[in-house]
Amino acid sequence: MDNMTAKVSCFARAYHYKNNTTWIFKDQYAPTILGDSEYDAISANMAEGIRFFAPDFAGNKEEALAYIVDHQLSPSVLGRSAFNENHLWSEYHGGTKQFVLFAAGYDTFAFRNTCEDIRIFELDLPGMLEERLAHEEAGGLLSPTNRCMISCDLSDKGWEQLLVNNGFSSEQKAFGSLLGISYYLSKESFEKMIGDIARIFATGSAICFDYPALEGSEETARNEELAKAANEEMKAKYHYEELEKLLQKYGFAIEEHLDSGEMTKRYFAEYNNKAKKQMAAPKGVGYIFAVKR
Repeated sequence: MDNMTAKVSCFARAYHYKNNTTWIFKDQYAPTILGDSEYDAISANMAEGIRFFAPDFAGNKEEALAYIVDHQLSPSVLGRSAFNENHLWSEYHGGTKQFVLFAAGYDTFAFRNTCEDIRIFELDLPGMLEERLAHEEAGGLLSPTNRCMISCDLSDKGWEQLLVNNGFSSEQKAFGSLLGISYYLSKESFEKMIGDIARIFATGSAICFDYPALEGSEETARNEELAKAANEEMKAKYHYEELEKLLQKYGFAIEEHLDSGEMTKRYFAEYNNKAKKQMAAPKGVGYIFAVKR
């Protein structure tokens, strides 16, 4: 199974960690879980494709790779990860001990987390989880005891019951991470997913997700082309008001919404103050934190 989008997201986190000392989002396990061969292969493919990203670029392969990562791959991945985990820890300190990663991909929170009282549920397709476990074993990573991996298709019925059967409590608050999902589901499927989550998440639970806005940018347009080339075509774009109405329908109230400008100010400022090269969150992407009331 290819899972190229998940791999490229992990690569973006790995490259950022390996090539900086100040981080927008620090993921020290990303290089390990991705593996050297995948890291090198993606590095080479990206550098060779510099003309797709910047037709007039002049520089060597290392400079080409840095340009692509900093301008195309990393900003959205790093920003949404920082946004998500900032709210996760806020909810944790407020008493939430269940963390559900929808379409977990190559997420490494289970290894970076040091709080044993957090119960981590990772949901993804069987092939994705099998591939990921192989990468973990190859990297010498041992699965944390407070993590539960659940093979399922989030577009089908039954994943809710699988979650409950594996120890998830609908009577306790939970935090749901839906990063990168809204792009690849139809609007009908994404609404169904929000409705399914609302039915099993207790009052006071929260969700975080990013979404493609109708007013896109060059970066988001290129991401669409890359996703299509990887057979993972993006299917929907949203107005903020449209998502606000959808979430309200299922009992969720938006507590925070950031556009690219606010995301850059809040999560990129420290990095930009210390790094030689500046980075900004991509235009045309929004970030939402919502709580079930």
